[in-house]
Amino acid sequence: MDGDFRTQFVRDPAALKHHPALVLNADYRPLSYYPLSLWPWQEAIKAAVLDRVQIVAEYDEVVHSQRQTFRIPSVVVLKDYVKPQKRVAFTRFNLFLRDEFCCQYCGARGDLTFDHVLPRSKGGITSWENVVAACSPCNLRKGSRTLRQSGLHLARAPRAPTAEEMQVHGRRFPPNHLHESWMDYLYWDAELEA
Repeated sequence: MDGDFRTQFVRDPAALKHHPALVLNADYRPLSYYPLSLWPWQEAIKAAVLDRVQIVAEYDEVVHSQRQTFRIPSVVVLKDYVKPQKRVAFTRFNLFLRDEFCCQYCGARGDLTFDHVLPRSKGGITSWENVVAACSPCNLRKGSRTLRQSGLHLARAPRAPTAEEMQVHGRRFPPNHLHESWMDYLYWDAELEA
């Protein structure tokens, strides 16, 4: 099995990406949910060797250095607390996350773009308060017109999200793969069901 695992890595270098480590702050909460704080396994092992993290869960697979064998970490905890950012960066991903990955005009999900509520051609700026997620048909329908001119209506007024709101939204949209060893650390502060 061990030899098969190594030859699999050699044949498929992308397989190295299949063992990310969930990174928790010193308080055992993820550094971020949006996107989920993950490190490649190589970074997790390096941080452990440098005594910057504590390994709290591991995959079954191992890797070898010239002198040592390491089980691949699946969850690591930082030894020093990192103060979370209060300001949410204005990025395309964060905009879609704020709008819960749905068009703010019709509610459609899927292939999204973004739209300036007050078009730039009419003095609109690119900011949290003026940009929303929109599907292509609604974006084309609105064009460079105002909401009134286009006949479209917003589901909710755009505004800058707080870091706490983004944490809540991020929990609703986890990445495609969540390893079973992560579950105790991702939702431990969520309200328990009766």
